[in-house]
Amino acid sequence: MPDPTSDGFFEQVKELRERSKEVPDDYFVVLVGDMITEEALPTYQARINGLEIFRDQTGVDDTPWSIWGRGWSAEENRHGDLFNRYFYLSGRVDVKQIKKTTHYLIRSGMDIGSGINPYLFNIYTSFQERATFISHGNTARLAKKYGDENLALICGTIAADEKRHEIAYTEIVGKLFELDPSDTVIAFAEMMRKKIVMPAHLMYDGQDERLFDHFTGVASRLGVYTARDYMGVYTHLVAKWNVEKLTGLSSEGREAQDYVCGLVKKMKRLERGMAKAEVAPGIPFSWLCGREV
Repeated sequence: MPDPTSDGFFEQVKELRERSKEVPDDYFVVLVGDMITEEALPTYQARINGLEIFRDQTGVDDTPWSIWGRGWSAEENRHGDLFNRYFYLSGRVDVKQIKKTTHYLIRSGMDIGSGINPYLFNIYTSFQERATFISHGNTARLAKKYGDENLALICGTIAADEKRHEIAYTEIVGKLFELDPSDTVIAFAEMMRKKIVMPAHLMYDGQDERLFDHFTGVASRLGVYTARDYMGVYTHLVAKWNVEKLTGLSSEGREAQDYVCGLVKKMKRLERGMAKAEVAPGIPFSWLCGREV
C-alpha cells in the first residue's frame, strides 16, 4: 500500500486509483463481500471463546488453543485492515455502505450449525478456511488478469494466510480421527447434512434482503467461488482424513462413513442445480453507489 510517510505518497495513491479503474465492478462486489466477511472478526473470536473446552477464560490463558486463537485473530485482523485501506484509496466503492454492512453483520452474529461442539466447529473451520483460501486465490488471479499487480499481491498474501489456517484446522481434525474415529466421522456427517454456510450468510446493508445471495451469485459467475469449488473442498477433506479407510467404527460411525463417502455423487447433482441458479446481471449494489452488476 502507499506509504503515507514517503514524499511520493500522493503519486502512489494516484497510481493506485489509475490501476483500479481497469478493474470491473463485478470484481469489486466479490472483493467487498470478502472483506466484509473478514471484518466480522469480533463475531468469530467470540464464537471460539464460546466453546467451553477452548475458552480463553482470562484473556491471556497460556493454553495451546488460547495462544492459537489469539494469534489467528491477529492475522485475520490484518486482512480486513488491508482491504479497507485499498478500498478507501481506490475511490471505486461507497465506503460508508460497506461499513454499514459490516456493522449489521457483526450485530447479527452468525449461526454455523456447530453449537458448542468442538468436533463440529473444527470440521467447519477446516472447510471454511480452505474455501476462503480458494476465494482469495482466485481474486488474486483475476486482479493480475485485470492488470493490478499490487491488488493481486494483496489477495495472494491473504490467501497464503488462509492456507496456513486451513492446514492447522485440518491437522486438528486429523488427530480427532486418529483418537476418536467414530464420533469424528459422525460429526463430519452431521456438519455436511446441515451444509456448510459461510460466516457472512447474515450479511445485510440496510437495503437488500438477499445481499448474501446476490454477492455469492456474482462470485460464482466470475468463477471466484462456485459449486464446483464447494464440492472440491469436500472431496479434498474426505481424502485428507482417509474417511473411506476408517476401521473399528461403531455402527453409527459406519452409517456416518457411508453417508460421507456417498455424498460426492449427490453433490455433483447439487453443482448442476447451483449453476442454473446463478444470479443474472442487473442487480444494484449499494457498495458500488447503486451501480448494477
